[in-house]
Formats: sequence, C-alpha cells, structure tokens
Amino acid sequence: MAMATMGGGFVNVMKSVDHIVRSNGVFLVSKAASCNFFVSLNLKRRGWQLYCSNSNTDSYLKLRNEELMRQCEMNTFKASGPGGQHRNKRESAVRLKHLPTGIIAQAVEDRSQHKNRASALARLRTLIALKVRNPVPLHTYSPPPELLQILPPSSTLRASDSGPQIGPNNPKFVLGMQALLDLIFAVEGSVSEAAKFLGMSTGALSRLILSDDSLRMAVNELRASKGGNLLNSKKWGHSYLTM
Repeated sequence: MAMATMGGGFVNVMKSVDHIVRSNGVFLVSKAASCNFFVSLNLKRRGWQLYCSNSNTDSYLKLRNEELMRQCEMNTFKASGPGGQHRNKRESAVRLKHLPTGIIAQAVEDRSQHKNRASALARLRTLIALKVRNPVPLHTYSPPPELLQILPPSSTLRASDSGPQIGPNNPKFVLGMQALLDLIFAVEGSVSEAAKFLGMSTGALSRLILSDDSLRMAVNELRASKGGNLLNSKKWGHSYLTM
C-alpha cells in the first residue's frame, strides 16, 4: 500500500483500484473511470506519482469547489489529540476521497466542520497538482496559460496578456504548479532543461520552485531518485510571492 503524508492531509492511492499489475517497479492501475493511471513507486524514498494515460486530469483543478466536491466521498469523524475540551465533542474533522484518483486529504484542526471541509478541499487540490502527472510532448511543447501565470517577468515567453505573476498564496497557483511539475518530470528532473522550455534562466526557475515548500519537496524527491543534487535556498536564494 502506498501512502504519503503532506500538509495535514494524507494520501492513500491504492484503495480505489480494481486491480494492480506489477512490472519492474511500475504498477498499472486499472480503474472504472475515464482515465487509466500508471503508478510509479520509488520504494527507496517512498515516493509515488500517478501518470494518466489521457491528458484530461488538469481539468480536476479547473473545477469549481462544488464540482470537485461532487467527485469526492466525504466522511466526518472526531479528531483525536490536543486541541481543547471541545475538540472531540462533535465530528468536525473532514476526510475527502477523490474518487477518480483515489487521493485522500483531510483536515482536523478547526472545530468548524465547514472550515475543515474547505481546508481539506484546498489540500486535495494541492495533492492532485503534486501527485497527478499529465503527458508532455516535448517536441511540440508550449507552456499552458496557467503555467505562464506563475512564471517571473524575466521569462521571455511571458506575454503582456499573461497578467501579473501569481504566487503560492493564490488559489490559482496549483494549476501552474501541476503544469510545471508535468514539464519537470518530462525532462527527468533537470531544472536547466525545463528552464529552456520556459524561456528563463536556471536560477530564476530554481527560485520559483523554492518559493513553495510542497513544490520544492516534489522536485527534490524526483531529483534524488535520479541521483541529482537537491535544490536549496543557500545556493539560489529566493523570496516568497504574496499574490
């Protein structure tokens, strides 16, 4: 069973599959959904990615909250642990399971079920961006608009109609983050190669990656699995965007 913890939520990708075929460390996951997924597991570092055989999984992140919720199974439960005498009185903790992918996110920190549901949904969006990969045809690659939005002004591919750069605190950042990770995985974790496709320097792209902890961890996990060096702020330096 593959499991990862991140941002107060957790992922369990194996519960929603019909059957698994093991071959050379890569699992084919056949599901009763519109998209079949290949699950790539790095057993040494306990990392995993879902690779979609179609190119439609970015649409999950483009759904409105209520539309994404309709793709989820929601459970409530009483949170355990510290948090005051009223924390466990009601089932205010929320767990969401995204049925098309099997990804699960949860929130337990608030006494309000409504707020926990919103937090769990936001974490689900982040986990989908981090863990679900779409195919990237490098020979015809052109950055999608959502990726251009998170690139710094130094990118030569940014047009005037791209709007201001958006950062990790903007809800739209996850769309660009997923597209960026799709490209980085397509070039086997090479930040310098990805930077060429984005019309920017290696340093500028490294600083963008370092601006978000979850993005940095995903890229570094991939680079470590390929025997590459980890990105760190001491070498590149970075500043966090507030948009």
